[in-house]
Amino acid sequence: MNNLLVLIPSLLLPGIAIGYFARMIIAKYRLNSAQEKVKEIIADAVRNAEAKKKEMLLEAKDELIEERKQLEQEFKERNNELQQLQRRLVQKEDTLDKRIEGLERREKQITSQEKECQRKSEELQKAYDRHLRELEKVANMTAEEAKQQLINEIVDEAKSDSMKLIKKIEDDAKEEAETKARHILVACIERNAAEVTAEKTITTVTLPNDEMKGRIIGREGRNIRAFESIAGVDLIIDDTPEVVVISSYDPYRRHVSKLALEKLITDGRIHPARIEEVIAKIEADISMEMGEAGKQACIDLKIILPRELYPYIGRLQYRTSYGQNVYGHSIEVAKLAGMIAGEIGANVETAKMAGILHDIGKSVPSNGDGGHAVVGAEILKKYGIDEAIINAVGAHHYEVDPKYPEASILIAADAISASRPGARRESFEDYLKRLTTLESIATSFEGVEKAYAIQAGREVRVFVASDSVNDDTAYLLARDIAKKIEGGMKYPGQIKVTLIRETRVVEYAK
Repeated sequence: MNNLLVLIPSLLLPGIAIGYFARMIIAKYRLNSAQEKVKEIIADAVRNAEAKKKEMLLEAKDELIEERKQLEQEFKERNNELQQLQRRLVQKEDTLDKRIEGLERREKQITSQEKECQRKSEELQKAYDRHLRELEKVANMTAEEAKQQLINEIVDEAKSDSMKLIKKIEDDAKEEAETKARHILVACIERNAAEVTAEKTITTVTLPNDEMKGRIIGREGRNIRAFESIAGVDLIIDDTPEVVVISSYDPYRRHVSKLALEKLITDGRIHPARIEEVIAKIEADISMEMGEAGKQACIDLKIILPRELYPYIGRLQYRTSYGQNVYGHSIEVAKLAGMIAGEIGANVETAKMAGILHDIGKSVPSNGDGGHAVVGAEILKKYGIDEAIINAVGAHHYEVDPKYPEASILIAADAISASRPGARRESFEDYLKRLTTLESIATSFEGVEKAYAIQAGREVRVFVASDSVNDDTAYLLARDIAKKIEGGMKYPGQIKVTLIRETRVVEYAK
């Protein structure tokens, strides 16, 4: 058993060695085979690379050849274009050369002509100088003196002719002045009628809120129709917030409507029956107020008139003339007429009565039978007023002839009240400003020493220096002042420009 154990290792060791060497031989063989295959693969790769390289070189050469052909074609085209441009440049150079030669020839001709003109000009100047010297010897004065004398004669002749022409034009214009004035007045009335009517025929009433407009209009407009029918006015309800406009030519109706509408808005009950009731109440109240106003005016003037005339006088509170309240104007005229009558010894009471009643015709609607003076005289006849007062009222606008001294006094008092500063539309400050502007315009002209505005700005007296303004230029200066006033001022009617040129000679006897 022990021998067997010893024998087994001795037999295994040679077998293991033989197997190891056999595997080594096989591995080496495989390695050699793998190396051979690698060499073959490398050799194939090199052959393929050489073939690919040759193929790519051939393709690159083909592309280069194609590009070269294209470049050669472009070069030929560009070369042809350059040759054409060169031919054109040569043609232009030839043309320019020809033009330059022509210009040179023309320049030579112009130069010779200039020389000829210069020579002739010198000859003409010498001839003119000789002629001028001969004229100066004959006229016994220099050329400058003759020129100045000729200018002065032309200026004087032109002034004289212009004055004659201006006077002729003015004479012709005066012949047509009345007709043209009528046309101008009609045109002015047409152009300004809308603005004046809007200013003098509307009154606005402020509402507490816009919801009140719906209540004033009423269901299907019955309230507004009832109000317009009873009051005799138009109500304008537009998009203006919280405002209603009352439109009417009658200021009395506008005033009644304003008070009635304000009372209805305050009361809150607005329906046709209530509207009629309120308007009737307002008219009754105003009628009483007008009677009291007429009575108070007579008390203040210390005159006695029939009480039936008091409402006529009080109603004048709701009439204006050129912005002047007729009621206040009538009281003022009565006071002025009484003072004038007292100064000249006429009947003071009659003059006052005529003054307070002279515009009474304006208190009733016009029926087209005459002016307010005639209508007022007819009213006074109904109440048995004295003939002297009736004549004064009817004659204060010369619609009838004045027969009594009180009529002439009334005409003067009415004119004084209407035309005094600040009476109509114009404030006292604006009146003074207008007079100052009028005088400053007149004194702005050369030769004017002083100027005074008189007759409430209806005339300006201009005093000029006699040594700087002669008789001919005085007329032109007056026209220039009038033109500047027309262009630089706004004024009613017309302004008369009176230019005064006075020469005073003072000498002393010693």
